[in-house]
Amino acid sequence: MAVGIRDVAREAGVSPATVSRVLAGKAVDRSMRERVLAAVTATGYRPNLAARRLRSQRSETIGLIVADIRNPFFTAVSRTIEMIAAERGLRLILSNTDEDSAKEAAYLDLMEQERVNGVILAPARSTDRPPEHDFPMVLIDRNVPGSALDCVTLDNEAMAAALVDHLAANGHRRITGLFGADSDTGRARRIGFERAGARLGLTTMGHAVPHAECEGAATLRALLEGRERPDAIVASNGVMLLNALRALREIGLRVPDDVALAGFDNNDWMEFVGGGLTVIEQPVNEIGRTAMTMLLDRIANPGVPARKVVLQGRMIERGSSVRHTQGAWSKE
Repeated sequence: MAVGIRDVAREAGVSPATVSRVLAGKAVDRSMRERVLAAVTATGYRPNLAARRLRSQRSETIGLIVADIRNPFFTAVSRTIEMIAAERGLRLILSNTDEDSAKEAAYLDLMEQERVNGVILAPARSTDRPPEHDFPMVLIDRNVPGSALDCVTLDNEAMAAALVDHLAANGHRRITGLFGADSDTGRARRIGFERAGARLGLTTMGHAVPHAECEGAATLRALLEGRERPDAIVASNGVMLLNALRALREIGLRVPDDVALAGFDNNDWMEFVGGGLTVIEQPVNEIGRTAMTMLLDRIANPGVPARKVVLQGRMIERGSSVRHTQGAWSKE
């Protein structure tokens, strides 16, 4: 015979309403919650999720749409969001747009069909207007101009400027930057890069790079093989950093003897490449936690004003950006 909520309530010595509150993740006294969960295990109760979704008109599901799942930044943020969703008893639907606004629109429609409680979205680079759907939404990593949605981002201008300041302090005067061609994040990092260069009297050259498998590599090869090679290169994310390093080695240039290298993201491999890569480490766990907190708050309080949270990164100085006279690591 099927076990119901009344059986769980009888086992725990509480009311059926209390059992319902615990299973819904609502505020309940800790000792009472533990009794109910122990009773669920003892009775073998399995909630009828389909019926619960029909009653609530929502699926107890969170949607997460990222722009490029190959980018370890999005992988790390996704892991934190998934962990928090699981703790709250929520399912997670993860989708990847590959920076394609048409795929983004299709996935947003899918989330509507799935009646998700809310969505966390990293907008595709070509997204030029705020998405409109009938569920709460929080933007991560990138904002959309004119958007009134909740958003959590890095202080991109300041962090890009910090990299330029660091490279200038290490004697580098001609600095090339590689930035995403269309994203709000890429634009902000390029602005910070160029403003810092102007402030310091440097020769800074920012280049917009389209999204592609060999992101930044073709642009960089053309620059490095030209007459006026830069002293240093700044790459706007970990994927670009990897491709920049690959391009440098293919040409036969050494870091930092011939060209210094620095950028964003602190992927595991970066500290093991020669003397390590100088990077801005993004607070990926904090970004994920903040986005989930904002989304759950928005679900509970849909009428509150939108919030924009801007987080700081951490500079990690390694051998790829040191003065040439301080020693170097080669392509070997």
